[in-house]
Amino acid sequence: MSPRMGLTRTKIMETAGEMADHNGIDSVTIANLAKELKIRPPSLYNHIKGLNELRTVMAVHGLNSLYHEIKSASEGKEGDDAVQALGASYLSFARRHPGLYEAALLAPDPRNREVQNAGNQIVELALGTLDYLDLSKEDALHAVRGLRSLFHGFASLEQKSGFGLDLSVDESLKRMVSAFLLGIKG
Repeated sequence: MSPRMGLTRTKIMETAGEMADHNGIDSVTIANLAKELKIRPPSLYNHIKGLNELRTVMAVHGLNSLYHEIKSASEGKEGDDAVQALGASYLSFARRHPGLYEAALLAPDPRNREVQNAGNQIVELALGTLDYLDLSKEDALHAVRGLRSLFHGFASLEQKSGFGLDLSVDESLKRMVSAFLLGIKG
């Protein structure tokens, strides 16, 4: 059976990402995706091998999209301002693309080369952003892990409505990043 005219792997991935953003990653099944695309489920197998491959493709797309967003936000900025831009854009991405963000974290096989490469470009960007601190390679990697934990934890709490006070969430993130950077510099 030949692939449906106009149906591409990109279209499948984009539709899956939209489904995940609107209804959560668990809503993305072969049956639901086929229904959304108005095709029969077996037709998807002309483009993907199954749900695991779809989730891997979504993870790579999510990581690449996150990378481009945080890179764009931090361009032209230096020092603490660049790190703050990373945090603000990371949170912005998680807000606008909650399902795709979740897909980026749930790659079925994190040893997959494409997943590794997509994730590594984010790590390299963060390391470059922290160059101004003159940290050793090991200390810089620990700092990147710390920032990722801070950004992800913050985004996850916000997604689960964990910040109920009438207080600026963006300001809270900014203060947390400032405190984190003071700790590294201290």
